Amino acid sequence: MIRDERLSWKEVRDQIRAGILNRTYAPGDKLPRDADIAETLGCARSTVQRAMRDLSDAGLVERKRKGGTHVRTDPVTRATLDIPITRREVEKRGGVYGYQLIDQSLGVIPHEVARKFEQTETTEMMRVQALHLADHKPHIFEDRWICTDTVPEILNVDLSRESANEWLVRNKPYTRFDLRFYAISADAKIAECLKIERGSPLLVIERTTWIGTAAITLVKAYTAPGYEILTSN
Repeated sequence: MIRDERLSWKEVRDQIRAGILNRTYAPGDKLPRDADIAETLGCARSTVQRAMRDLSDAGLVERKRKGGTHVRTDPVTRATLDIPITRREVEKRGGVYGYQLIDQSLGVIPHEVARKFEQTETTEMMRVQALHLADHKPHIFEDRWICTDTVPEILNVDLSRESANEWLVRNKPYTRFDLRFYAISADAKIAECLKIERGSPLLVIERTTWIGTAAITLVKAYTAPGYEILTSN
């Protein structure tokens, strides 16, 4: 390990991870105490603790109270998926982004939506249906419910000009989310929006987000044929 008082927690993490990958610390080995690593590197103990939390979240180490930190004997491989801003996603690939608000209304959520929000009763929320375009062609059809009790500000947002996707990512950070991927056959409405044949196979990305126990949004993103997802670790 390299001693450097200016090390960030990410740099500390990378040094420890390198030691795990090159077998300085083999599977099952106990790592030095956080305080000892901090002293060796010349950084704060809290910096090491933050690095260790990230390594634990990544599935490389296991931390036990009073038991110390051990390299996992069966490392868990995890990929991180951030909630993307669709406009940036399109522009990053060199495309021209476009957006169309199809419908916006207030209504009582279906029981299925209440269940996914972990609610026992239905309540009124905002429903937003919109189309994201790439190079003037349908890219994603978005069907979204937004809890206006948790996000009352959304009532004042002009969603004909700014997508709910972009506004929520920028303005309403979540503390947890559920993510589902599944395939469907396009029904008549989705087929019309995406300009494809009815019955065409589609990938659906469904996300539900919360702040604590308070629901933020549930969105089903119906992706056009050829849509790709890339994640790295």
